[in-house]
Amino acid sequence: MKKLTVLWSILLAAVLVATMSFPAGAQGVKKIKIGVIGPMKYVQGQGHWNGAVMAADEINAKGGLQVGGQKMKIELIRADSNEFLNITDAANAMERLITRDRVNFVVGGFRSEAVLAMQDIAMEHKVIFIGCGAAHPQLCQRVAENYNFYKYWFRGTPFSSAYIARVAFIQLSTVANMLKGSLNIPKIKVAIVSEKAMWADGMTKTAEVVVTQQGMELAGTWRPSPVATDVTAELSAIQRSGAHVIFTILSSTVGIPFVRQAGELRIPAVQLGINAEAQKDEFWQATRGMCNYVMTSTTYCRGVEANENTKAFVDGYIKRFGQMPTYTSGTYDTIAYALAPTIEQAGTLDPDKLVAVLENREYKTSTSTIKYMKDGEGKPLHDLTWGPGYSTGLVIQWQDGHQKGIWPNKWKMTPDSPEVTYKGMVPIKIPPWVIEKYKK
Repeated sequence: MKKLTVLWSILLAAVLVATMSFPAGAQGVKKIKIGVIGPMKYVQGQGHWNGAVMAADEINAKGGLQVGGQKMKIELIRADSNEFLNITDAANAMERLITRDRVNFVVGGFRSEAVLAMQDIAMEHKVIFIGCGAAHPQLCQRVAENYNFYKYWFRGTPFSSAYIARVAFIQLSTVANMLKGSLNIPKIKVAIVSEKAMWADGMTKTAEVVVTQQGMELAGTWRPSPVATDVTAELSAIQRSGAHVIFTILSSTVGIPFVRQAGELRIPAVQLGINAEAQKDEFWQATRGMCNYVMTSTTYCRGVEANENTKAFVDGYIKRFGQMPTYTSGTYDTIAYALAPTIEQAGTLDPDKLVAVLENREYKTSTSTIKYMKDGEGKPLHDLTWGPGYSTGLVIQWQDGHQKGIWPNKWKMTPDSPEVTYKGMVPIKIPPWVIEKYKK
């Protein structure tokens, strides 16, 4: 009997080891586990979670996904990456999702430095990771450089920072021309304010070149901490520089004190570019109304429809969570429009088969049409196509307590490309105190 008991113990241990050695999708589970990773104590992570919850609930309410011969519901696993403060925490959070929680997929990630580390871990385990926050081009360049290892990575939102920069430069040239034309300012001075973060480094250098190439004068470049709470030193220097435009490259919480303190100083300059905090409904209250006339690139805006899917998502999100979605809420699109149809089409959770389907699909989300790019040599990048008919993003301006869509509005990328105007666009307004300062 003792020998029999020992034998059964050995067999049981062998079964357990064998089971643990398989990925979660290969165990015949009845649920599809999706890890949602992000800085959950911040609005960016909250957006990750809310978008994912909304998508999963909609899919599960319909009975789940048809995977081959069985219906499978989605189970979300929440992981706080703490990536604003510690990259190691982010890497550990990803490791736990995969090895302890046994997720089939991961969506989310925000800070590029952290996402690069998280990406490596997901790739080692051959887990499909769709980014919903980090914009650095290197994340997708890795796919082209080492496809077999990095093919499980896809960008979901936003598009590459190279294209985010292009949208910001469109803002810059448009406003510069308005100031020159209406206020007779012969040469526009531009102050660049860019947070100290990897994703912003390349854009900052490019902005410095673009400003001078477009015939403007660079008043200076300032690089505050992404989590700075006092930027009066930088703003005082900008005020002394006589800048007409403040070009912001801000994705983190510094965007709030920057705008509030700029308003308190009444700096006669137009703020435009990227300020992710300005995408939030609460920004007006957080800045005590000092954000009036501030512009930022964004993804969603009340009353603006990029396509036929936009309104239903935005209205549904506001009804459920009581606020506008930010771009990290693109986890909704990633699950509802990217993963779910791909899984049903492939009829499996096998990551290699899913990659082959997903990278060749063209599909609409709540914001755009998704088509994955290839590099100059025809190698897959798993990066988003940017331009008319595909992803463009949009630009909003705070006008008297409300976000208003101002771009794309009668925009043509080239003289031969189609004109793009999204439903709900309004004209840009120059702050009255800027007009008062420079009108002659």
